[in-house]
Amino acid sequence: MADIIEMPKLSDTMTVGTLVKWLKKEGDAVKSGDMLAEVETDKATMELESFFTGTLIKIYAAAGAQVAIGAPLCAVGKAGEAAPAAPAAPAPKGDAPKAEAPAPAAAPAPAATPAPAAPAPAPTPPPAAAPAAPVAKPQDAPSEASAKEGRLKISPLAKKIASQQSIDASRLTGTGPHGRIVKADVLAAAANPALLKSAAQAAKPSGFSPQVSGLSKGPVQEERTVPVSTMRGVIAKRMVESTTTIPYIYLDIEIDAEPLLAVRAQLNTGLEKDGVKLSVNDFILKASAEALRRVPAVNSSWEGTAIRYHGAAHVAFAVALEDGLITPVVRDCHLKSVFQISTEAKALGKKAKDKKLAPNDYTGGTFCVSNLGMMGIPKFTAIINPPNSAILAVGTTVAKPVVKNGQVVAGQTMTVTLSCDHRVFDGAVGAQYLGALKDLLEKPALLLV
Repeated sequence: MADIIEMPKLSDTMTVGTLVKWLKKEGDAVKSGDMLAEVETDKATMELESFFTGTLIKIYAAAGAQVAIGAPLCAVGKAGEAAPAAPAAPAPKGDAPKAEAPAPAAAPAPAATPAPAAPAPAPTPPPAAAPAAPVAKPQDAPSEASAKEGRLKISPLAKKIASQQSIDASRLTGTGPHGRIVKADVLAAAANPALLKSAAQAAKPSGFSPQVSGLSKGPVQEERTVPVSTMRGVIAKRMVESTTTIPYIYLDIEIDAEPLLAVRAQLNTGLEKDGVKLSVNDFILKASAEALRRVPAVNSSWEGTAIRYHGAAHVAFAVALEDGLITPVVRDCHLKSVFQISTEAKALGKKAKDKKLAPNDYTGGTFCVSNLGMMGIPKFTAIINPPNSAILAVGTTVAKPVVKNGQVVAGQTMTVTLSCDHRVFDGAVGAQYLGALKDLLEKPALLLV
């Protein structure tokens, strides 16, 4: 008898999965452990594993379909065996996408007539360039371009002197207010004809901006509308939930980054032969966990009628993907060295990019770090990922003058911003946490013990 493979629950918040593509086709031999398809959940795209050996005799869900948890995906049986009829899919639970809801048993409404597409407005032609003025020497008579001097910004005295000196005023560069040509401009050109603009320059209309060589003149991108992916839809829902239900406090603090950068450089240079390459973010993850040890009230979650205080610091970090972002978790970050955190974070980041994360890799975080420093962003605020009560936004290191020992010297600073859930703790607690984080990052040797 054939075995039915159903849509599994691949994340704690998953209600449906999108069947991205099949890796096997009907009639293919499969064995236990083979990957059958790619499934996109609300968190990541993952591979669907077969737990049976035989032949893929039937595919029930086409690529691109959204399938509820427990609904049939395919059947594996003996070669030539008749495929069983697909069992009825279970009713979706929770907030399943509307596309999965059954249609009401009412007479279908007449199809709406699509609104005609409005024709795109015709592009406005660029203003015609003024005719090029012939090259003229100061002693020559004024050219035709000088007949249009009425449109030039030129003082009456300058215009008179230009005529007396047989200078084409359209080739003068004005140094007066708003680019107005004044007497000094005419006299300077009379003494030094090299100051006159070329005929091509004189022909360009006011406000002309030269075309930069090599820039494309085509559209920004193809005009199109694409369906919202499962990941993008869940991100949208959770971010709206976060920003409309959580009362936020935003706190930021400036950190002297020079000690951290110096220690990181020393370690990377001294341990290069051992393959060690620590990032700034590795230190921030470690410092975040140690700061949670010092101010544990931040390591908490809002649960409606209760606040849960977590005994372990499971620190998540944001990884940007093509269709959104995901937050892999470094578990028990408070118990690991910065070297262990670096190794684990790199492995998790690669799995995220390759869409190979397992549910245990990205669930259960108690605190989150979002770092845009590598993209040059000096400061920003991040949105809390419920049920966490805080998230740390990390900006880039900025070189600027700082005051040290009463002297203004060159320095390097980094601004971090803590977004806090005011239901869980108050601003004073958030400030204590940032103070602890600052102390650890400005004394990075403490992170190595």
